[in-house]
Amino acid sequence: MHSSGRWSGDSWTAREIGQQPATWLRVAEVVRRARPGIAELVGDGRRRIVLTGAGTSAFVGEVVARDLARRLGRPVEAIATTEIVADPAGVVVDDRPILLVSFARSGNSPESVAAADLLHRLTPGLRHLVITCDSGGQLARRWSGAANAVVVALPEEVNDRGFAMTSSFTGMALAALLAFGVDVDVAALARAGSTVLGDAAEHAAAIAGAKPARLVFLGSGPLRGLAREAALKCLELTRGEVVGLADSALGFRHGPKSVLDERTVAVIFLSTEPHTRAYDVDIARELVQSLGEERVVVVGGEADGEFGGARSWPVPVPAGLPVAGYALLAVIAAQTTALACSLALGITPDNPFPEGEVNRVVQGVVIHDFEPPEVG
Repeated sequence: MHSSGRWSGDSWTAREIGQQPATWLRVAEVVRRARPGIAELVGDGRRRIVLTGAGTSAFVGEVVARDLARRLGRPVEAIATTEIVADPAGVVVDDRPILLVSFARSGNSPESVAAADLLHRLTPGLRHLVITCDSGGQLARRWSGAANAVVVALPEEVNDRGFAMTSSFTGMALAALLAFGVDVDVAALARAGSTVLGDAAEHAAAIAGAKPARLVFLGSGPLRGLAREAALKCLELTRGEVVGLADSALGFRHGPKSVLDERTVAVIFLSTEPHTRAYDVDIARELVQSLGEERVVVVGGEADGEFGGARSWPVPVPAGLPVAGYALLAVIAAQTTALACSLALGITPDNPFPEGEVNRVVQGVVIHDFEPPEVG
């Protein structure tokens, strides 16, 4: 955490949130060295590009998919490993070759290994790009040296030692953008990240001080994946004592709005794109009417009254930064809020489940054999 923050040095989680701007510069150097091999994997426009992972790693794909599609000029799909493993026939629907981009902190989750192996068996000409934080993990070892694969192992410090993924999330997302040639000024991004961290403790403590029982995170387009990651961080670090929910600005009105009560705090991730932003502003104003000014926070907004009196959490946006790059800055608000709520509840953020109800690397998954259906 920033040196003025009251969490500085208290836990791995706090340190790993605070180290992110510095790690982004090192991630960029690792990806720069891997770019020639990655370019060979992409192939022509017929090749499907599927981004996969589980939990936070799946949300990486959701955040970056649209910016990758714009850069490459072709559809890019984010499909979780949990979906691939449970329904492989729903993923392999034709004979188009696939580039499978696997995101993994450890690469030791059963679904991470199984998803890649399943598609390798079912899809002719499958290629693999593995972006991982652990060069010694099963996924990295499985595909290192393979002729149809590139493994990008991020710097060791990005392999979070805390329970929840923080710097691993932003490190893998940035690596994906750079791997496919999305233009990101990493030095400017790092400076902006340091600025966000500078007053994060104050903003996050204010939200935790409201003693929310429910935290609703809303984001549109790529920021819906960010909202899902924010809700997960809340659930993980508070041991489920603060319920995190995620939706889009427009989707929230279609039933999920029923969750609002007097102990709800709503956090809106304001889009950097004007058209999308208009819908974010609308829902912020509406929620102020439902919850009051103190229980609505707009991340990325300025305190200028545009949001009906909602509290603002400013986020500087370097010129030309893609939406997915902005998400790496905005997620700091989610991470620090979850940490503040965890500490306010007296929970140890590095080990919120000391009895092992939930584990850092998922356990208890049985991978069942899959036999492809007969065609014709």
